[in-house]
Amino acid sequence: MKKPKKILITGSNGLLGQKTTEIFRHETQHELILTDLHDNAFDSKGFDYFPMDITKKEEVKDAVKKYQPELIINTAAYTNVDGCETDRELSWKVNVDAVKNFIIATRINSSKIVHISTDYIFDGKSGNYSESSKPNPLSYYGKSKLAAENALITSGVDFTIMRTMIIYGTGKNLRPNFAIWLINMLSEKNTVTIVDDQFGMPTMVDDLGWALVKMVDLNKSGIYNVCGSEYCNRYEFAVKLAGIFGLNENLIMPIKTSDLNQAAERPMNSSFILLKAETDLGIKTLNVTEGLNLLKVQLGL
Repeated sequence: MKKPKKILITGSNGLLGQKTTEIFRHETQHELILTDLHDNAFDSKGFDYFPMDITKKEEVKDAVKKYQPELIINTAAYTNVDGCETDRELSWKVNVDAVKNFIIATRINSSKIVHISTDYIFDGKSGNYSESSKPNPLSYYGKSKLAAENALITSGVDFTIMRTMIIYGTGKNLRPNFAIWLINMLSEKNTVTIVDDQFGMPTMVDDLGWALVKMVDLNKSGIYNVCGSEYCNRYEFAVKLAGIFGLNENLIMPIKTSDLNQAAERPMNSSFILLKAETDLGIKTLNVTEGLNLLKVQLGL
């Protein structure tokens, strides 16, 4: 067995941060150090936790100097797509400047950075994007995430970028993701309007946690697309969820993206080619039915 690594996980209270921590904690021997803006979402057994504002350069440098992590898994981000459009300063601070802070800090001890990116770096006009496809973000959120990627690529530090999309799952004290919001709304017999012209590949968060374990244990660098294995639109996902959870699909009404008047433009087809991750990491991600059935088990329903 390879020597366990010391790993700093940022954004540890978020959906991906919680799941990554859970999987690393139970399935590996790596030493975990967790950080987020607020109090720890977990009990403190088995790892250190400290609050940190990743947009503050000195806080990041001090933390890296103190803990000397071999890897930094950055799951922290400002992911409110419309919020990024209206609060561009905050978006840039969290999504770009924070990554630059990690780049500067890792030069102290040659830490590797594993960073989470998004399908929103693409314009969605063609779909089937590979790791080498040319980005063309439509929204400020997408532009900020692409800028973070470019900062890493040109930094000279060792890095891995995992691009993903439409993440759903469950955790503690989280704002509802798409699937959880749907379950809550339909359970309360509320009508929902869901777009039927935005296509992607919904991703059960567990798949991302396992992919990160593989990336770390196999010491993979570079860019990887990792998402669910099934292509569908948001409306189709919602209808399938209703069927699996025994909810009324007649409460789900299709709508066009143009009717929503959202602040940020969305890519209409941001599907990924997953061959590189499947080959290099030896993973096979869940389709929608598999992912939603796992979610149902985790929710105890």
